Amino acid sequence: MSAHLPRTESARGIRGGGVRRREFLGVAALTPAAAAGLGSGGLVTPAGAVPAHRAGHPLTPVPSDLATWAEVAKALGRGGNMVRGLYYHTPFLRWDLRVVSHGVTVTPGLALGSHVSFVRYGDGSTLAMGDVIVPEDRSQRLTDVLQRHGFVQTAIHKHLLAHSPPLWWMHIHAHGHDPVRLARDVRAVVETTGAPPPRPPAPPRRIDLDTAGIDAALGVPGTTANGVHVCTFIRRETIVDGDRALPPGLGATTAFTFQPLGGGRAALNGDFSMTGQEVQGVLATLRRGSIDLVELHNHGLTDEPRLFFLHLWAVGDAVTLARALRRAVSLTNVKPAPGTA
Repeated sequence: MSAHLPRTESARGIRGGGVRRREFLGVAALTPAAAAGLGSGGLVTPAGAVPAHRAGHPLTPVPSDLATWAEVAKALGRGGNMVRGLYYHTPFLRWDLRVVSHGVTVTPGLALGSHVSFVRYGDGSTLAMGDVIVPEDRSQRLTDVLQRHGFVQTAIHKHLLAHSPPLWWMHIHAHGHDPVRLARDVRAVVETTGAPPPRPPAPPRRIDLDTAGIDAALGVPGTTANGVHVCTFIRRETIVDGDRALPPGLGATTAFTFQPLGGGRAALNGDFSMTGQEVQGVLATLRRGSIDLVELHNHGLTDEPRLFFLHLWAVGDAVTLARALRRAVSLTNVKPAPGTA
């Protein structure tokens, strides 16, 4: 639900002293010693460079539409959708996996989806951010491919508790001036995870949940798709990552997904975005609502304000769970996400 990809300027377009180089967002997080140890394919940064946003001038997103990303969609081998006219989002559902967590067979819509988003900036560059799901036996190979294609890994973590087969999620981040090339690299990464081709879209269908009750309890209109119901909030602040302001909601959402189990019950999987000051109150409130805490971590390396993310899990009456979530949401500086455009 939530999402992070800093990529470099294409190594093929930057040369110094006859050696190809890549520039990455997030390099400031490296110590000088670590940066010095990277080879010609690693992260480099110009000496004395200062991120633009530290001088008060972050790059801002440029509006785009589906036509802008037609060649990107072709390179990815599947279509996506525009979000609020600012970024192009492509999901990669893992309908090929049969995953069980605490006795619940997890549907692809609940927790088994990779996704990557693309954003244009005024300097002609494109930012790609995403969250990639990978079976554990492919995880190290995926890391090697990410590094070979110039992606920064900003998180390696889990979205589910005791589950089989074991899965990991990696947040990835990259930027460059050739969005089609970037999309081809994304496709190589996704194929390394074993993700299948997209299925034909299924017709909309009702699900066995009181979705109106869930929405009323959370105070946000949700959406129903892929057999689940999703309610999403975005941070009210402008999030700056490296030298770029992120579009509202990109990599900074609080989102809850309800999978119907019958009789008004649901499996809940979700993700909170929080500042450090909000974390402890959210943790305590969720536990009082009998919601399990899965993982607390960061999605980015250089985001400001610094955000922490909490993945959660619960099984129970869907509306009751939504009320417990609302109490925790009220402790954070979020608002209901506007609809897609």
